[in-house]
Amino acid sequence: MLSKAILVVSFGTSHEDTRAKTIDAIERDMAVAYPELSIYRAFTSKKIISILAKRDGIKVNTVAEAMMVMKADGIKEVIVQPTHILNGIENELMIKEVSRHDHEFVSVKIGAPLLTRTQDYWDVIDAFSTSLPKMDVDQACLCMGHGTEHHTNATYAALDYMFKAKGHENIHVACVEGYPELDDLMDTLHKKGYKKLILKPFMIVAGDHAKNDMAGDEEDSWKQILEKEGFEVTCIMEGLGELSGIRDILVSHVV
Repeated sequence: MLSKAILVVSFGTSHEDTRAKTIDAIERDMAVAYPELSIYRAFTSKKIISILAKRDGIKVNTVAEAMMVMKADGIKEVIVQPTHILNGIENELMIKEVSRHDHEFVSVKIGAPLLTRTQDYWDVIDAFSTSLPKMDVDQACLCMGHGTEHHTNATYAALDYMFKAKGHENIHVACVEGYPELDDLMDTLHKKGYKKLILKPFMIVAGDHAKNDMAGDEEDSWKQILEKEGFEVTCIMEGLGELSGIRDILVSHVV
C-alpha cells in the first residue's frame, strides 16, 4: 500500500452515464498523472450519496469517511483535489471537513478548484470553446452554470466577460440559481439577432440540471422557454469533465 494519496472530491451525481464520462475520467487522469499515488473518492452531496446507496448499492464516502479510510489504510500524506468549479460553499465545507482530520496525517494539502487563477479562466475558455461545433452567424451558445448565493457567483459574470474578451462574442453564460439568470439574457439574445441556440451545461457533470432544467420537456426548462421565444434550440449533453482540456486543468491543480 502506498503511503501517499490523492483524495478527489466531487459534488457527485446520481446519473451513472455522466459519472462514467466525467468524475471517473477525472480520477483516471489523476491516476495516470500520478502513478505513485493512491486515488480515493469522496462526494460532498449527502443526498447523492444516499441515492446511490439505496438505489444502486454503491457506497461513496463523505470527505470525513474518506479521511478515516485513508488513515486506516496507512496513508501518511494526503492531497485533496476538488473537482468543484468555484471556491464556493461546497469547497469551503470540504476544507472545513478536511481540517478536522488533518492532524491525523503527516501532511495534508488542498488543491484549487477549476476556476481559481486568472489563467484558469483563459484555459477553461479555450477548452470549452474548442469543444463546440462551428456556429453560423445567427447562432450562439448559451452555457448553463449552476449559480450560488456565495460571493463567488461573480465568477460567472467574469467568465462571460472573458469569453468575449477572447473573441467569443456568441458565447453567453447564465445560471440556474444565480445572476445572470436566463431572463437577464433574453433581450440580448433577441437584439443580437440569433435564430439558433446551442445549450450546453457549464458543470462538471451533465446530470439533473442538464437533463431537466436545461433540456427537459417541462415548460420551465431553458429549451422549452427559448423555443417559445422563437429560437431553434440544440442541446449538447456534455459535462465539463468530458473535456480533456478541463481535466488537464484539474490535474495541474494537484499540489
